[in-house]
Amino acid sequence: MKKCLKYMCVLTAFSGLISCTGILDINDYQNYAPDNTWNDEKLSEAYLANLYSLTFTGWPVNSSGFYTDEVSGILPVDYVQPNNDNCKYWPYTSIYKINTMLEGLENGSLNEDVKKRLRGEALFMRAFHYFKALIYHGGIPYITKVQNKGEDDLDVKRNSTAECFDLIVQDLDEAIGSLPEHNTGNEYGHVDASAALAFKAKVLLYKASPQFNPKSLYNNKYVDEAFEANKLAYETLLERGYGLLDDYTAVFETKGHKEAVLPVIYNNPNKKDGRNEQSCRPLEFSKDNTGYDQASWDLIEAYPMKDGKPIGESDKYPYDLQTYWKNRDPRFEASQVWNGSVFELAGIQGRRQYTVYGIGLLDDCFYIQNDPGYKRTGFFTRKGIMESNTQAEVRNNDYDWLEMRFAEVMFNYAEIACAKNNTEVGYDVLKQIRKRADIEPGDDNMYGLKVGMNAEEMRQALLDEKRIEFAFEGQRFWDLRRNRMLNVIDGIHKYGLQGEYKGEITEDVKAKASHYELLPEDFSYKVIEVYSNGEKAMSVPDTYYFFPIKQSSIESNPNLEQNSNWGGTFNPALE
Repeated sequence: MKKCLKYMCVLTAFSGLISCTGILDINDYQNYAPDNTWNDEKLSEAYLANLYSLTFTGWPVNSSGFYTDEVSGILPVDYVQPNNDNCKYWPYTSIYKINTMLEGLENGSLNEDVKKRLRGEALFMRAFHYFKALIYHGGIPYITKVQNKGEDDLDVKRNSTAECFDLIVQDLDEAIGSLPEHNTGNEYGHVDASAALAFKAKVLLYKASPQFNPKSLYNNKYVDEAFEANKLAYETLLERGYGLLDDYTAVFETKGHKEAVLPVIYNNPNKKDGRNEQSCRPLEFSKDNTGYDQASWDLIEAYPMKDGKPIGESDKYPYDLQTYWKNRDPRFEASQVWNGSVFELAGIQGRRQYTVYGIGLLDDCFYIQNDPGYKRTGFFTRKGIMESNTQAEVRNNDYDWLEMRFAEVMFNYAEIACAKNNTEVGYDVLKQIRKRADIEPGDDNMYGLKVGMNAEEMRQALLDEKRIEFAFEGQRFWDLRRNRMLNVIDGIHKYGLQGEYKGEITEDVKAKASHYELLPEDFSYKVIEVYSNGEKAMSVPDTYYFFPIKQSSIESNPNLEQNSNWGGTFNPALE
C-alpha cells in the first residue's frame, strides 16, 4: 500500500459495516494517488466507511441542537446570524470526498457489480448532505465533480432551489437502481434501495411543503408527485418486510429489526455512546455532563391518557396535576422519568429517581435556585438509555441510532395525504401508531381520535402524535419549520414541575428515600418556570425558515448571494 494512504488502523469508524484492516481519511489531496484504492475492493470499502462516519451521526440531544417546546433550553434573540456558526450547514469537505470516490470508481478496475453498489451508496450520501444543506439554506452550489484548486473555478454560483431538488432526486433515483432492495444480515447498516426510496419520498415532501412554498402553502404543483412518492415508499417497504415493531421500547433497545430503515450501527467497544448517554443521565450516574433532554412541562402535558384522549377530556381517566403520571399513554413511561418513578440505573433493583430539593441529589433536583446551566425541569429521559451501565460504563451505550425508521415513513405519507384532503391515510397511520403504543382502542376502535377530522385537523393531529412518538429524536423543530409553524414556539416560556415533600423532611424520611421507599404520591407538585439568569422567552422569527449563508463563505466567493430574508438577493423558496 502506498504511503499516500495516510492513516492505517483496524477499522472502527463504522464497525459492523466493513471487515478490513485499513481506513482512509484522506486529507492530503495533492498527494492522493488512487491507483490502489479504486482497484482494491477492501480499500474502496474502507474509504466508503469513512464517508458513512462523516455523513450519519448518532442520537441528537436537546432536539438536535434546536430548542423547541420539547426541552428546557431557550433559543435567544439573534441566535442565528450570518457571522456566526449557528444553524449553518456547508458540507463541501464531505462532498469533495464523495465526488473523489465517484470519479475514482468510474476509472477503477473493480468488478462492475461491486462498483455499482459502492457508487449507489456514495450517491445516496451526496444526496443526503445536499438535502440537509438545502433545508437549511435553500439552493446551494451542487458540485458533482472533483474541484481542484488552481485547475477549476471555485467561485461557483448557487443552484436554484428547484435545480437542487431535481439533482438530489436524480442522485437518489440512480442509487435506488444501483442498490439491493433490503440489506439484512452482514449487509445490515449499508444503505439500500428501500432507504433511498424512503428518503426520496421525504425530499419530495419538503419540496411540496409550505417551507418552500410560502405563498401557495399546500396548494402547489408539487403535491401530487410527493404524494405518489410517499405512497410508493410506504407500500413498497411494507412489501419488503419493513413495519412497526410490536414493542415501542424495543425500537430503541434492540438491533437489526424491521422498523430500521436507515440505521447507524454502534458496537461496543469499537463504536459506542451513540446516545450521548452521559449527558442525559442524572449526575449521580453520569460523567462530566448532565442536563440534556430534560422534558419541558409542555411536552409532559402533550401525552394523552391511556384511552388516547387529551388530558382533561377523558371520561374514563380524569386528570389531576397531583397524579399527572397515572393512566397516561404508555409511551410516557417508556420515554420519561419523573420524581419517584422507578429508574434502575446501574442495575440497582427498585431504584427510584428523586428530583425534589432536600430528597434527591442536589444536582439532579429542580428548584428555583438551581444552577441555570443544568436547566432542570424535574424530568429525565429513559428513551434509548442503557440503564444497566454503571457510572464507569456510561459511555458504553451501543444502541443503534435510527436516522430513519418506518414510523417516519408512515407519518410522511399521512402528512402529504392531508395536502390532497385525504384524511383516511392519517386515520390509518394514527391508529397503527396508537395500537403499537398500547393505547386502548375504545368501543369505537378510534383509539381516542376525534371522528370526522378535516385535513387541517388531521395535519395537526399528526404533528401532535409525532411529537410524542419521536420525542428526543430530533424531529420536532423540522416538522414545525416544514409546515411554517414556528409561531408555535416563538415567544413561549419553558416550565418544569417542582415537587415538595408532604411533611417535614426528617432523617427518617431521608432514610426512606435512600431505600427508594418514597413514592410519587408522597409529594405535592406545582408548575414553575424553568430558572434562567438570561432570556426567558424563545425567539424563533420567520427569518429562520431559511438560515443565512455564513458571511465568511460569501466573502471568500464573490459569486455567492445571500438569502433574501437575510438582506441578500437570492430567493431560497420555490416561489
